[in-house]
Amino acid sequence: MKKSMLIKFSGVAVLVMFAAVMSIGGIKSLKSVTDQRPNVLLIMSDDHAMQAISAYGHPISQMATTPNIDRLAHEGVLFENNFCANAICGPSRATILTGLHSHANGFMKNDGTKFDGHQPTLANILQKEGYQTAVIGKWHLNTAPQGFDYYKILNDQGEYNNPDFITKDTIVQEMGYVTELITKFTKKWLHNRDEDKPFFLMMQHKAPHRNWVPAPQYYRLFENTIFPVPDNYFDQYEGRQAAQGQEMNIYRDAYEGHDLKMVSGVGSDSLLYDRWPHVFMGRMTPAEKMDFFEAYSQRNDDYYLTERTDKQKAEWKLQRYLQDYLACVRSVDDSVGDIYQYLEDHGLLDNTIVIYTSDQGFFLGEHGWFDKRWMYEESFRMPLMIRHPDHLTGKRIEQLTQNIDFAPTILEMAGVASPKPMHGLSLMPLIAQDTESQNQWRSSLYYHFYEFPGFHSVQAHHGVRTDRYKLIHFYQTNEWEMFDLEKDPTEMNNIYNNESYHHQRAQLQQELDRLVGEYQVPDHLMQ
Repeated sequence: MKKSMLIKFSGVAVLVMFAAVMSIGGIKSLKSVTDQRPNVLLIMSDDHAMQAISAYGHPISQMATTPNIDRLAHEGVLFENNFCANAICGPSRATILTGLHSHANGFMKNDGTKFDGHQPTLANILQKEGYQTAVIGKWHLNTAPQGFDYYKILNDQGEYNNPDFITKDTIVQEMGYVTELITKFTKKWLHNRDEDKPFFLMMQHKAPHRNWVPAPQYYRLFENTIFPVPDNYFDQYEGRQAAQGQEMNIYRDAYEGHDLKMVSGVGSDSLLYDRWPHVFMGRMTPAEKMDFFEAYSQRNDDYYLTERTDKQKAEWKLQRYLQDYLACVRSVDDSVGDIYQYLEDHGLLDNTIVIYTSDQGFFLGEHGWFDKRWMYEESFRMPLMIRHPDHLTGKRIEQLTQNIDFAPTILEMAGVASPKPMHGLSLMPLIAQDTESQNQWRSSLYYHFYEFPGFHSVQAHHGVRTDRYKLIHFYQTNEWEMFDLEKDPTEMNNIYNNESYHHQRAQLQQELDRLVGEYQVPDHLMQ
């Protein structure tokens, strides 16, 4: 009886909706009326540190706020303890697409690896389920995107000024600043999309990736701002042998021309060492070069005209790095606001899930460093905010989450079953505040970085993190590090050989072995 009544009611409802469509003067497919699955917009920046998002509250970010990104946190949920599985650009993107750790999705390193786009990915799965799929901006997986109805991607890393974009048909140089171009192309795709289908759109910024070239209007944005110097900026890496061999120190290893925009002398328009001139000055027009050097001239002259100690020169370089990095972030924040406004103006916001993240974290002078790669917190942590129209807002989630969780989460939000196996877990129970799921959530995370030898000379390592402790194994040299994050949040004191922690050390080693077995990490990858 109840079933037959439901069928009759459903039939009446469909007829009413069909009549409503007819009454407004147009005939759309019935699918467009009944398919109310949410749109998903995944906005990803490159190397955006949590320290540079003001919603996370770091002192640096309070001097360079991100109001548009913060809005997603205020209207959605902010994940306090979100981490990557392998802190380097391509592998992190592969993990996000597949829900698998690097060894399982096959993309462990940036160099010499091609992503297998035919395996189950977010794009492939959602495309088969009727979603219109697109990716615009940085791709960096060394193969053409698969599973996307449309793509317009940067060539390799991409350039800040007048970059090349690749589509299915051509490669074209587009004139303008990369963040603004990606925003423009995203809005154009949204305008021309198939409105009868829900969409899955990946909008992927180059910024604030190295070499941190701001938009021209922001060249001088922070020129008079003095950002706080991290307490461990002059770290000597005592008790951390692997860290002593790295090549990512701001005042020793950053390229003075390419990275820090320094010139050869007072009044000079000649950059100091630039390893990749074709992706920096080589992309600018003569007028753009003139504007650039004019904007930096006073600060560059001051470097030579003011007497400084070596320590003061090192701090000057940190300020130049942060000023440019955070100016790049400002354009990303502008972009988020612009796209958010587009969704609002076109009636899409109420049925669109908006996610903001980065591919990993980044060092902003901690330990004296730029870049990522390490399992140390600034690199390992990555931002994550999700605005879901159907769930509570302004929440902060403290459970341990990871980028292996993105794919199963997005699939569940779209009403699609995850393929088996995925290493990640759907975050929806946390977003929905399911008490049982919160209580039974994972208590540890696995991390593995493979790219050694490689840029910056960061040794291969893997490890485990719990809510308080971290254990890292640099397996090629058989060196171990352990940190008590409650007592030592900046990871300066390696307690692996401290016998007062022998019980915790044994537990961590047991948990690391368990995770290696659970994720089926091959033995030969840890040699």
